[in-house]
Parts: sequence; structure tokens; C-alpha cells
Amino acid sequence: SLQAAKVHVGLVAADDESDYHRDDRDRTQEQIADRFGRELALKHHDLPDQPDARVVVTSDAGEIGQADRVVFPGVGAMPDCMRELEVRGLRQALVVAAQTKPFLGICLGMQALFEFSEEGNVAGLGVLPGTVRLFPREAMQDPQGQRLKVPHIGWNEVHQAVSHPLWNGITNGARYYFVHSYYVEAGNPELVAAFTHYPFAFACAVARNNIFGVQFHPEKSQAAGLKLLANFAEWNGINPG
Repeated sequence: SLQAAKVHVGLVAADDESDYHRDDRDRTQEQIADRFGRELALKHHDLPDQPDARVVVTSDAGEIGQADRVVFPGVGAMPDCMRELEVRGLRQALVVAAQTKPFLGICLGMQALFEFSEEGNVAGLGVLPGTVRLFPREAMQDPQGQRLKVPHIGWNEVHQAVSHPLWNGITNGARYYFVHSYYVEAGNPELVAAFTHYPFAFACAVARNNIFGVQFHPEKSQAAGLKLLANFAEWNGINPG
């Protein structure tokens, strides 16, 4: 039942100051993964009127296999992330989870679901078709011709492209917090669940069957982020839309 659900959080990826907060640059991989996972866990338990789901921060393949839902909050650089997944024996556990149960990928955790990343020219998990690309320097200008910085850091509007249970109660165009230098180019446009402009439109959320992925950080996005996490905690992995 939902009352006994386990929402698992916290898979390790290496620290990379260009793709996370500057005050994290001296933290270790374990510290960042643990803090990030615990933030999600605490945010979930702070939500009013939510079921008493048990949130477990883990990097154990067995725990992931037993979970009713899985959150994959990647932090850092893709090559380090994929290497850690291999070393810890988590790759197959994540692939199976993404095929069989409600699965939420966050930031690098969403990017890792795809086939290939230009960051280090490495293969991802290959669960979803598409490529992770670096924001092209020549395109990074606003309408006034001012240079836009990479990484993309700060609040931006999220425009919903499809109806989905994770958007329930969230205003179209709600603002979420981003920290990233790479973006997903989905291999199938039907995967795109939302887009953001920086300066061009890119996929900031993807969805297929039981999988939902977001480029932004819901755990740092105040009410809209908390609502998305609450929706995930209640989601059965089916999208009737």
C-alpha cells in the first residue's frame, strides 16, 4: 500500500563545481550525494497531508530492487556518474527500476537515462533515446545580444508540453531552479513533457510510461518543487493522458 511505500533517494555521482553550487566545490562525492538525498527526504516528510511513505537514502542495489518507487538524483559530471554506477554495481539495478516501477530522474539523473552524453563522450544507461549536449557557445545570447552564461544557473519558467500526473496542481509556466551546462536532445519528441528557454527551447522534463525526468531541482524549487515531489510519492507509474 502507499502507506508502506519506500521512495529511495541518493545515488552517488562525483562533485563537479561547474554543474552544482559553488559552495560544494570542496565536498566529497559521498557528502554531496548524501546531502542531496537527505534534502529530498526531508522535503518529502515536510509535506502536509502526505502518506507516511518511508524514504530511504541508499546506494545499495538490493534496496533499489525492493523499493516501490525510485528517485535518481544525479549530481556532478556524467563520466564520473557512470563510472560510479558500474563500480557500485548499480547500473543494472537502475535500468530494471526504470523499466518496472515509478522512476524519477533529477538533473544528471535524468541525463543518465539517455543513450549518450557529450560530457566526456560517454554512454548513458540507454533507457531513453537521445543525446545529452553542451549548450553551444555560439547560441548563448539573449534577444538583446547579451552573452548568456554557461552553466545555466537560477530560476526559469517550465512550460508543460503534455498532461501528466506529476503536473497535477502545478501552474503551467511555474518557475523552477536550474544548475546545468548540458541539456537533453530527446530522440523522440513525444518524450518531451516540458520545455524551458535558455535562450532556445530545450527539454527540461521528459516522460515515458513509468519514467519521469526533470533537468531542474525540485528539492530547491519551493512550492512548485514540493508539489512535484508530492505528486511522485502518490504516482502509480501510469499516465492516463
